[in-house]
Amino acid sequence: MIELMEAVWTPLLLSLRVALVATAAAFTAGVLLAWLFAFYKNRWTSFLSILVTLPLILPPTVLGYYLLVSIGRNSFIGRSYEQLTGGPLVFTWQAAVIAAAIAALPLLIRPIQAAFESVDIEYLGAAKLDGASSWQLLYYIIMPLAWRGILAGLVLGFARAMGEFGATLMVAGSIPGRTQTLSLAIYDAVQGDRMAEANMMVLILSVTTITILLLVHRRFSN
Repeated sequence: MIELMEAVWTPLLLSLRVALVATAAAFTAGVLLAWLFAFYKNRWTSFLSILVTLPLILPPTVLGYYLLVSIGRNSFIGRSYEQLTGGPLVFTWQAAVIAAAIAALPLLIRPIQAAFESVDIEYLGAAKLDGASSWQLLYYIIMPLAWRGILAGLVLGFARAMGEFGATLMVAGSIPGRTQTLSLAIYDAVQGDRMAEANMMVLILSVTTITILLLVHRRFSN
C-alpha cells in the first residue's frame, strides 16, 4: 500500500505544480487577449482569436509537434533557453507547463471574453469621461464586474491543464519523477498492467476535478 501511494503521490504533486503554473501563465495572457477580443474587434484580432482557438481543434500530437518545433533544441527559443540555463527546454517540467498553458488558453479565454462583453458600456463611458485609461478600465471596472466569467475561465483552464496528455508527451516525455504527470502516469500504469495504480490515479484525478467544479458551482449559486 505504501509503494502504491508513493507511485501515485509523485505524479500527483507534479500535475498540481504544472497545472497551477500553467493556469497562472494562461490567465495572464488570457485576460489581455480576452480584453482585445472583446473591445478591439478588427481583422487582426479576429485572426488572433482563430489562432488561439486552434488547440481546441488540432489533434494533441499535432499541437505537440508545433510546440516541439517551436521550443526544441534547434529553435530560437530552445537555443536561447539552453544558453541561459545550460540545458534543453524539452523533456523538462517547464516544457510540460508550456504545453498545458497553451492547451488551456482557449478554454480560459472564452468565458472571460463573454463576461467582458457583458459589461454595461455605460459604466465604461462614464469612467472614460472621468479620464480613466484603458488599463484602469480593465483593472478597476471590467474585471471586478466580470469576476464570474474570470472564475469560470480559471476553473476550465486548470481542469484542462491537469488533464493535458498528448502535447505534454511530445515536448516533455514521460520521465518518472521529472515530467510524468498524473495523466501520463495513468497511461504508463495501464500499459504496464499495473491496474491498482491506474485505478487509484484515475480516482484521484476524477475526485480532484469534480470537487473543484462543485465548489465553483456552489459559489456561483450563492
